[in-house]
Amino acid sequence: MQNYKIRHDIVTVNYIDYEIRSLKDKQQYSDNNKKAESLGISSATWSLFGVLWPSSHILASTVCLFELKGKRVLEIGCGLALSSIVLHKMGVDITASDYHPLAREFLDRNISNNNLSPIKFQDGNWEAENPLLGKFDLIIGSDVLYEPAHVENVSKFIAKHSSLSADVIIVDPNRGNRSKFTKAMKKLGYSHNFDSFDTLADNGSRCVGRVLYFQR
Repeated sequence: MQNYKIRHDIVTVNYIDYEIRSLKDKQQYSDNNKKAESLGISSATWSLFGVLWPSSHILASTVCLFELKGKRVLEIGCGLALSSIVLHKMGVDITASDYHPLAREFLDRNISNNNLSPIKFQDGNWEAENPLLGKFDLIIGSDVLYEPAHVENVSKFIAKHSSLSADVIIVDPNRGNRSKFTKAMKKLGYSHNFDSFDTLADNGSRCVGRVLYFQR
């Protein structure tokens, strides 16, 4: 039974409109079967997957400008998977991944709402083995460094699922763990550069941070 409220918004990326179904706000919560709790998702963080964050919009606007023909792309911690939806519409070989129990349901609904064919989805638990994922030429993510433990977990996850020659794009809204993550990625053999952004989100709030680029 759905015990949470939702909203529908039109999100524009590269002059194309997408209808995105999301949670009404960050106060929503529903875990009657305790599935999220069993995965370590607390009531305080349960809703984070279902909010359309400014960082996800920036990631989608960034990656859609890249030449991705012939590349396998993975979005980690996809949440509502805006970037995956945008790339899927462009014909890119994209796989969305998240470990929240409702991520797949919201993705499937948003794919349907935008009259697109089904998109590939895999569980993506940064702290566990994910044998079905395989290797990718480009790994992307937005706002995935919000916990100190994510420095090690995310960097090792990326290294494990990157092709021998691979690119990584992470949008980070000035989280305190960014510099440690960059150092961890360099130790794993990735070079690094970045672009800064300072923009207004759809709700008028200021969004400041960096688009991190890594290459191996």
